[in-house]
Amino acid sequence: MKKTGKKQWTWAVIGLLLLGLIVGLFFAVSKQAGEEFIVGFDAEFPPYGYRDDNGEYVGFDLDLAAEVCKRNGWKLVKRPIAWDSKDAELASGSISCIWNGFTMNGREDLYTWSTPYVDNSQVVIVKSDSGIAKLSDLAGKRVIVQSDSSALAALEGEDATDENKKLRASMKDLQQVADYNSAFMNLESGMVDAIAMDIGVASYQLSKKEGQFTMLEERLSSEEYGIGFKKGNTGLRDTVQKSMIAMLEDGTFEKIAEKWKLTDSICLSKEDKVMEESAAESQPEQASSGIWNTMRQLLEGMLATLAIFLLTLLFSMPLGLLLAAVRMSRFRPLQWIARIYISIMRGTPLMLQLLVVFFAPYYLFHANTPYAYRFYAVIIGFSLNYAAYFAEIYRAGIQSIPRGQREAAQVMGYSRRQTFFRIIFPQMVKRVLPPVTNEVITLVKDTSLAFAIAYTEMFTMAKQIAAAQASLMPLFIAGLFYYIFNFVVAFAMEGIEKKLNYYQ
Repeated sequence: MKKTGKKQWTWAVIGLLLLGLIVGLFFAVSKQAGEEFIVGFDAEFPPYGYRDDNGEYVGFDLDLAAEVCKRNGWKLVKRPIAWDSKDAELASGSISCIWNGFTMNGREDLYTWSTPYVDNSQVVIVKSDSGIAKLSDLAGKRVIVQSDSSALAALEGEDATDENKKLRASMKDLQQVADYNSAFMNLESGMVDAIAMDIGVASYQLSKKEGQFTMLEERLSSEEYGIGFKKGNTGLRDTVQKSMIAMLEDGTFEKIAEKWKLTDSICLSKEDKVMEESAAESQPEQASSGIWNTMRQLLEGMLATLAIFLLTLLFSMPLGLLLAAVRMSRFRPLQWIARIYISIMRGTPLMLQLLVVFFAPYYLFHANTPYAYRFYAVIIGFSLNYAAYFAEIYRAGIQSIPRGQREAAQVMGYSRRQTFFRIIFPQMVKRVLPPVTNEVITLVKDTSLAFAIAYTEMFTMAKQIAAAQASLMPLFIAGLFYYIFNFVVAFAMEGIEKKLNYYQ
């Protein structure tokens, strides 16, 4: 009994030691996690934050953040984010702040802000030989902006000036893209006439592409940059603000600004006081009205999604059948051409294929394509991609039919064409219907990739609305629309499958 008791005490002590070790590790990890300062930024926004030639994330704002972390003993974590998703990242706690040339104007009540540290302007970039010399020359022209950007707000926002609203009304079109690299590709290829953007980014881009583009002297608007924290997180904001003021007092702030040639833009002052929090309350009636308005806008985007879906199926399914026939050809060169094509289409991202289809006419042949080509490029890109997938599905279905059926048809006097369309094809359709259904459902969701070439469909519109409202609700509504769409598609395909059950 005594030995048993000693064993119990021994195991109890070991258990307590292990428990203590686990608790210690937990607190150590928690402490380390608490010392992390996670900066959310757009990695395609030089000179404030971008990836350099060495693959490192650098920039003016990131240098400021690094210095703040150094003074507070924090570990800096640079986290590139999709700009449209910045509010979700901040709300979920994935990032500590949004620090990336973040415009305060028009967003004062949406975040807990630092004081402004950079004065910024919105400018217009055109080709040097465009003949556009002033803002009024943009009448009847196509202009492009980054989604949820200050330039977009300056032209279409609630606080846009009357002059800018008139300017926007005079334009032929105002398009949105995910990043400025895409914007410059659109401008260079002649798909748009001008870009509206931040002066800091514009100056950086012009220095890289000297002589090719010109900045108009007139400004669309002026604004201030600040650091955006989650609403109510005043403690972290105040700590960062004190460090910034200390950096200003000892000259560190100005040195970082000189490094990035932004000395003329800084506006941080030793007398700056942090913004007071707004106590505005939401109105349920406005929220309800906003939901219905969001649904109405998304229904408009749904028409674009539906057009992509239907036209892609219309062209890709017969093209896939033709491709499958070439893939099974006895003529080796044709067979290898089909195999290589299918390998490329299935082995590279659809987004990249869309970009190639859209920009290839200009970069390969210097051909200026019409504006309508944007939609055509979407349909061509999707059709070519999905034809490759359908071809392999069809091939598997055809090869699954026993060879004896072909031989029996030949004995009965059927030609090869009659054998395929009367014997093989109906059975193949029945067998490939489930995998075809999967591809069709995937196509519904892939339509959102059309945004890669600035074609606005439903999910793109949902992201734009969500960014403007600083709410995830538009994305959830879009998700509901996609689910209903896919439910209808699956129901229809299941009905077709039941119709073909007589082959069993």
